[in-house]
Amino acid sequence: MSSAVDQVRIEETLDIDDLADRASSVLERLRTSARAARADERREPTFPIGKAAELVGRTTGAIREAEADGRLVAPTRGDNNRRLAYTLAQLNDMRGTFGTRPWRAKDDPVSVIAVQNFKGGVGKSTLSVHLAQYLAIRGYRVLLIDCDSQASSTTLFGYVPDLDLAEEETLYPFLREGERDTLDYAIKKTHFDGLDLVPANLRLFQSEYELAARMARGEGVLLNRLAQGIQSVSDLYDVVVLDPPPALGAISLSVLRAANALVVPVPPTVMDFSSTAAFLTMLSETMHGLRDREMAPTLSFLRFVASKVDENKSMQKALMDLMRQIFGNAMIRTPLKDSAEIDNATARLMSVYELQGPMTSKSVRDRCLTYLDGVCGEIEVDIRKTWPSHLARLRKEGHA
Repeated sequence: MSSAVDQVRIEETLDIDDLADRASSVLERLRTSARAARADERREPTFPIGKAAELVGRTTGAIREAEADGRLVAPTRGDNNRRLAYTLAQLNDMRGTFGTRPWRAKDDPVSVIAVQNFKGGVGKSTLSVHLAQYLAIRGYRVLLIDCDSQASSTTLFGYVPDLDLAEEETLYPFLREGERDTLDYAIKKTHFDGLDLVPANLRLFQSEYELAARMARGEGVLLNRLAQGIQSVSDLYDVVVLDPPPALGAISLSVLRAANALVVPVPPTVMDFSSTAAFLTMLSETMHGLRDREMAPTLSFLRFVASKVDENKSMQKALMDLMRQIFGNAMIRTPLKDSAEIDNATARLMSVYELQGPMTSKSVRDRCLTYLDGVCGEIEVDIRKTWPSHLARLRKEGHA
């Protein structure tokens, strides 16, 4: 009798449809609550005049002079008659006025960066979003394409993917060859001036099966679809950041085919390092396979980022030293350290760059921004080295 009762309990526990419905219902309420709480918070970052001058490449005096003679619109003033901080859109207006936009020249190639590792939980989406936002703050025209059906990058921009977005608003229709001629239908403006997003949701996972089935029938040309989509809108952007799924599937192959640069986040743990070693082996084999089909991409740079670093742990310090020996100059010098500021921001489905103040303490936030700016700044230099129009300036700045 007891055995029969236990079997009934097991069957009740294993009612996956019921569990999925209940979990989805709770998640929908949580996401809706989070979205309502953040409704007035999705705004572009602002900058005091000193930081604005640094980012624009002019002095505070030059900014005030341009406002006085009408070349720039002065910011509004608060109740105490102090000028309010500048928005990113205002910074970009300044760059246009002063001729300091960092855009690539027409003949420079658009930089297509895949932030890739076949293991989940390495900080891939966190790095993708912060890199895209950093570059936008620096004045570049950026497109972030979320290629992962988990849609972590999309979520960090304030969307509840499976509630706010239909599959027609993702990559899905474009990957189904013949449905769309250009990717512009899926591009959405974000609250960061100069940064656009192609979002994702769970339906994108279906394209993995469809692409794999068609490729198995010999339609290898489908690997070019993402590259064709990027090419269709490339005139609008300087940099395209790709956030692919953490697995080697049809979409990841399409990402590798489209990318001309690769950034690999690697937490310095034994498990993650082991996974990355396996990833590099698979990547090598994949690139050889693409090369045999004359489809291999040419990577302008390959960089490794030590992510989620806790240098208080002796094993992590030892692995960091080992990674530097193995990867050499391909290793980003600045580690992306584990930070409560990142954790707290992502818990609110936001990024550190859009927060108006520290969520922990000023010192923790400042250290976090130092790590983020250091990592993203090195990648920015790598990008500019691929643009002939920037080489003279890079030499003057001591980067070439």
